[in-house]
Amino acid sequence: MSRSTSSNPRTSLTRTRALLALLALGGTALATASATWVSTEVATALRPDVPVVATGAEAAPVVGAAALVLLACGPALALTGPAGRYVVLVVAALSGAGVAAGALAVVADPSAAGTAAAAATAGVTELAGPVGLSPWPWTTAVAGALAVLVAVAAAFSARRWPAASRRHERDPARGESRPVGPGASGPRPAGPASAPAGPVPPRNEPDPADDWDALTRGEDPTRDDR
Repeated sequence: MSRSTSSNPRTSLTRTRALLALLALGGTALATASATWVSTEVATALRPDVPVVATGAEAAPVVGAAALVLLACGPALALTGPAGRYVVLVVAALSGAGVAAGALAVVADPSAAGTAAAAATAGVTELAGPVGLSPWPWTTAVAGALAVLVAVAAAFSARRWPAASRRHERDPARGESRPVGPGASGPRPAGPASAPAGPVPPRNEPDPADDWDALTRGEDPTRDDR
């Protein structure tokens, strides 16, 4: 019997593919949020047709914030361990949902975004023309929905991912070892320093305290028969 396709490692979503997908979708949502989403006109005391435009970040501030979080989930996925990767994927799914929900809210009611932009630009809330909607909100909504799908698919494949690299972590069970001499490669033995080999030679130097005592007694400290 042939093995099922879902259990084949080649068809599962690897960590690298999930990382690149989150980076691409987060970058797409962030780039489209800086484009013009809605455009309209308002009438003021000086001009009857003042153009008003609003970017995605202005029309839906949640989109820009969620896109930044989604963009940061890519590198975080490469640095976390088996337990932390699921936390990152949950955050990525919520960020993608926030991106999609913010974009769809503007699509559902572009007049609200146009009115808010008119109030911020010209100080009036009465629109003098229809509100035009660009295709960028739809693109942003698709990017957010795909981010949710990538996070869910990665959660099912994350158990087969290898552990993150630990080469920058210090092993507490391993002590630092240094050579004990020229050309030595073994670790330095633990414990007190070893005593010097052989007997300790006697000190032949005069003791200043003994000389001072001799002078106090009225004796010559340089005599050898003391």
